[in-house]
Amino acid sequence: MTAQSEGIGVILRDLWSSRELLDQLVRRNVLLRYRQAVMGFAWALLMPALTICAGLVIKGALASAGGASPSLAGIALKSWAWAFFAGAMTFATMSLLSNISLVTKIWFPREVLPLSAVLAQCVDSFIGLVILAVVMPLLGLTIGWAILWLPVLVVLLLMFTTGLAFLFACANMFFRDVKYILQVLLTFGIFFTPVLLEPAQMGRYAEIVMLNPLSPILEGLRLAVTGGHNLLTPLDVGGAVAWRPWWLGYSAVWSILLLWGGLRFFRGSAARFAEAY
Repeated sequence: MTAQSEGIGVILRDLWSSRELLDQLVRRNVLLRYRQAVMGFAWALLMPALTICAGLVIKGALASAGGASPSLAGIALKSWAWAFFAGAMTFATMSLLSNISLVTKIWFPREVLPLSAVLAQCVDSFIGLVILAVVMPLLGLTIGWAILWLPVLVVLLLMFTTGLAFLFACANMFFRDVKYILQVLLTFGIFFTPVLLEPAQMGRYAEIVMLNPLSPILEGLRLAVTGGHNLLTPLDVGGAVAWRPWWLGYSAVWSILLLWGGLRFFRGSAARFAEAY
């Protein structure tokens, strides 16, 4: 059976058989990331904190202009999700080249490398989520039944990120400028996702921004956790579109297709990694 013809079941079995290696790589990635770092695990909070600061500036500007400003809790939660996505994509894209001696000399499912980078980022994100869980009640946030959407949205975020990570890690083996393209996308991508603003504040551009498959996941987190909104129910704020249920299905389809396609494409290209280097 060729790599191109191997199904998802075969790939998942290979990953399961390599779970001990995956665990070791995740542990190594986490330890190496903070070894000899003065701030230690506090670095895990830096990017969300900076994003929240930017959100506070925008919130203040909108308030002074008499416009509706986004909630601080919503900005914090979406900043946490964006920080996970950006960090996971950055480390996963470089995961093959950073471990090129393993890639070229030892046989193992190569998918383990970008996957370990994504899972290592999950450790950072868990720290941030715990802190958010402590801080949000202090902001007067009341948790309702809609928070049950949280695990669904987190799974979609993980699937979307992992699938995209496989594609970028693979592409970076063949085209070294992919990492620079990624940095440009992450730098400007935050302005094309509802991290600092809400769809209702974007006017006619809301429907365009929500075509980004990551956008409904981020906005869904805000509405479900900080707004107590059932994501199966449409929502309008002041006559402006704030949420449409089909957005969630749209992101789910993209997440599934990206994970499936990313795994298949990565496995089909893995045999040529040594040649590319």
